[in-house]
Amino acid sequence: MNVLGIETSCDETAVAIYDSKHHQVAHLVHSQIPLHAKYGGVVPELASRDHIQRITPLLKELLGQTSEKIDAVAYTAGPGLIGALLVGATFARSLAYAWQVPSIAVHHMEGHLLAPLLEYPNLPFPFLALLVSGGHTLLVDVQDFGDYRLLGESIDDAAGEALDKTAKLLGLGYPGGAILSKLAEQGKPNRFHFPRPLTDRPGLDFSFSGLKTAVLHTTQTFEKIDEQTRADIAHAFIDAVVDTLVIKCTRALKQMNYKNLVIAGGVSANSQLREKLTSLMAQMNGKLWLARPEFCTDNAAMIAYAGYQRLQRDLANKDLGIQVKARWSLLEL
Repeated sequence: MNVLGIETSCDETAVAIYDSKHHQVAHLVHSQIPLHAKYGGVVPELASRDHIQRITPLLKELLGQTSEKIDAVAYTAGPGLIGALLVGATFARSLAYAWQVPSIAVHHMEGHLLAPLLEYPNLPFPFLALLVSGGHTLLVDVQDFGDYRLLGESIDDAAGEALDKTAKLLGLGYPGGAILSKLAEQGKPNRFHFPRPLTDRPGLDFSFSGLKTAVLHTTQTFEKIDEQTRADIAHAFIDAVVDTLVIKCTRALKQMNYKNLVIAGGVSANSQLREKLTSLMAQMNGKLWLARPEFCTDNAAMIAYAGYQRLQRDLANKDLGIQVKARWSLLEL
């Protein structure tokens, strides 16, 4: 079976074809980073317009790489920017109607959660998943496809959001999180220390807003911040975020008595987070499962794969209605 995936939830236009027989993926992504960089963040109206302009040429290019018939169309139905979601959903449903094939509405975070299975289709259930992206930080007990239990989430800023906001405080460019992480590699350890929020009390929820405020207070103690100081602050901030995530993962793994940990989402590409969680799982005689970097950020391959799994469970759309959700809990699936 060949499933076409379409992803337009935010600032990437992406299309992919998942071939279930050979477990292969062909995919293309157009990034809107240059479009939004001069504004210092995503402008929703510009994002929607760019999706409209890019999606047809991108799909034509992808379809030109294969002669295989498309058997189903999967698309991101939420969460995300409502206008951007509508572009992909309308396009996908129209294709499905024209081709007379099923269409599958996919939860964006379920796509991220399942992305490592593109690399490791035999990943054993159940497992613990840490989903870290610009808009979400979640710890999820994954019993099976579509069977999820939320263990912890951010009560304010998500980890990726805190990274972007801190980058802005330090006068870095867009996308802030990636630039901040790279700058942190040049920082000196132990010059600054920031708190590890909510790690001194029971529970698995996260909070990163106060950590961002701690960075603000630190920057205000300087009349002018030189490049090395900026790098040192970035290093201490990344340390605090990564340590917090590792502490909560350790707590959840022990609570669930699990030996398999999946990390997914844009922040999962962070090298320091990968290294510390790899070390953690070695200490716990467990295993860390990772998507390759190109499948950590928003992409349509994960949407096509999630769509295929939902189709196998008879969860495809039965009507022609188009519904997208700016906010959508993973537990509503």
